[in-house]
Amino acid sequence: MHILTATVWTGGHLVLALTYLPQSLRAKDVGAIQSFEQRFEPIGLPALVLQIATGLWLAYAKQPDWGQWFGFSDPISSLIFIKLILSGLTLGLAVHAGLKLIPHLSPATLPALAWHIASVTVLSVAFVLVGVGLPFRWILNLTALTDSGP
Repeated sequence: MHILTATVWTGGHLVLALTYLPQSLRAKDVGAIQSFEQRFEPIGLPALVLQIATGLWLAYAKQPDWGQWFGFSDPISSLIFIKLILSGLTLGLAVHAGLKLIPHLSPATLPALAWHIASVTVLSVAFVLVGVGLPFRWILNLTALTDSGP
């Protein structure tokens, strides 16, 4: 579920940032972004909520001591802390865009929304890269444990 929701959230923002946004900025027309948002929001926002919920559950499964989540005491805690920071930034930008920018979207406010879209897209890709780092680190640790070399 966590990977599926990350795919929906990140993929949707990549499509928005790489196709709809440049087209809208060139034409100074918000119609394409509004159309995309109307279709994506019912899928994207629940995906983000599920991603955060499953991420917290996975973090607890890997590091049951919540106090360790907020620091860099070990590799797992470090990745959890980074993902918490990314979650907070993403959620803040998503709420701000949803409440302040999208309802009042116009050609004049389009550049501000463009910065939000670019920021959320970069954060989403960072989520994926950090998330991939977690299992990759476990694989490396398992390999080190089973390595019978010198």
